[in-house]
Amino acid sequence: MFSTITSGTICGIRSCMVQVEVDVSQGLPCFQIVGLPGSEVREARERVKVALKNVGIALPPACINVNLSPADIPKSGTMFDLPVAVGIMAALSKLPQEAVKDTLLIGELGLSGELKAVRGVLPIVREAVRHGVKRCILPAENAWEGALVEGADSVGVASLQETIEALAGTDGFVKIRARRKDGCVRTEGSAADKNGAGQSAAEGVRTAAGNAQEDFADMSGQESLKRAAKVAAAGFHNLLIVGTPGSGKTMLARRMPTILPPLSAEEALEVASIYSISGLLRTADGLRYDRPFLSPHHTITGQALVGGGRIPTPGIVSLAHRGVLFLDEMPEFKRETLDILRQPLEDRQVQIARNSGTYVYPADFMLVGAMNPCPCGYYPDMGRCRCTPHEVRRYLRRVSGPILDRMDICVEAYPIAFKEITEHRTGENSTQIREQVMRARERQKARFADTGIRYNADMKAADVDKYCSLGGRERHFMEKMFASMQLSARGYHRVIKVARTIADLEGSERIGEEHLAEAICYRHMEVFQ
Repeated sequence: MFSTITSGTICGIRSCMVQVEVDVSQGLPCFQIVGLPGSEVREARERVKVALKNVGIALPPACINVNLSPADIPKSGTMFDLPVAVGIMAALSKLPQEAVKDTLLIGELGLSGELKAVRGVLPIVREAVRHGVKRCILPAENAWEGALVEGADSVGVASLQETIEALAGTDGFVKIRARRKDGCVRTEGSAADKNGAGQSAAEGVRTAAGNAQEDFADMSGQESLKRAAKVAAAGFHNLLIVGTPGSGKTMLARRMPTILPPLSAEEALEVASIYSISGLLRTADGLRYDRPFLSPHHTITGQALVGGGRIPTPGIVSLAHRGVLFLDEMPEFKRETLDILRQPLEDRQVQIARNSGTYVYPADFMLVGAMNPCPCGYYPDMGRCRCTPHEVRRYLRRVSGPILDRMDICVEAYPIAFKEITEHRTGENSTQIREQVMRARERQKARFADTGIRYNADMKAADVDKYCSLGGRERHFMEKMFASMQLSARGYHRVIKVARTIADLEGSERIGEEHLAEAICYRHMEVFQ
């Protein structure tokens, strides 16, 4: 007696369809699982046997073989409990094979037959829909997650018994059917009635502008700092802020998401998939369209920053994908930890090699850094700074040259004057800045249509030559700046990309000398000379 159940697993950031093949035959009683199972998958034998017994299905004294195909992909986690249990029932003719046709099953079983939530449901359901799966039976707590995928008929069940009834076509059991409606995830069915039928699990589309309590209008003065932030947001450029304590560095960085455009629908699913794999996607959040903002403490380890572990999982840089990674007090991070960011900043992804294979995680983020100019924080004000020249140099060298070279925009935050604090604020608010940023992004979208480039910072060297051509005066200007500032090839291209963004903000089709001059100012930091 043989049966096949469709399930799935996570391989790094990818999801793969897995066929759970079950054979029950005469012979010495045994229960084995093959197909590169991890320890959690092997333990499914005990959970499944007890769960089946507690729902009234006794296993016969037979040889039960379970194969997880394809067998060359490592399987981990507890999501195979449910498909193995259903596969055994189908092999024992307790369920017809037609009942599980074009149906995805994933979930962890408790000993009582209770179905528990698992990680990675969203990307698995996305892959299943691409493979033509018509129905997804999921743990009740994950049903809303599966329904985020358009075209997925996600049915949430709370136990193995409810799964049996759902597959048998019984209508009287408690279930949750989750569907997309008007951008929200809504639940239908008797379980939803108990908890308030028709309520949204996602509470609608959320954006940074509509939900943020922080606003650029809260900042006093620092107009040059705000200008740099606007340019950085418009082109998705890396930003480094150097200044004395209390000058508004952290305050500005935490307001960056409020001026960034919202995620597109595809980007939102992409980000949600990463959080689902990490076990950080929550029902109350739903599908969010505001960009992630991650601010790790300076004691973070390299593995936590970029990901890894025995079973690799995404790190902070991947959780910040499509959003902002803010490193406050950059020199306080270990130098070797900061230098790990070199490759992600260039390739926009992280590669982790293990014996089981190579895992690739996306890491397309905007890096925003903040730092003091010296240990006491007041250099070059020699009236307040008590650091020796050697201490200042040693402090600044904690951030390596290659990392500094990857910062598109470096700007200094000066101490705020008393008048700026007390006078009425008339600066631009986040909504006004965000509108300007979105207009600049629309110009970039039209320029890079069908190229795969999303914004100016994403351009490669060949793209800079194609989309950022300079006139004679501008070329002569950059030739002088290249020699006087001793720019690297990377630094030169980053100046051009920032100038292209400044021109987009001004509504100019060509890059002018004034745009280049402003971009050059963002590369020159006197404190690092």
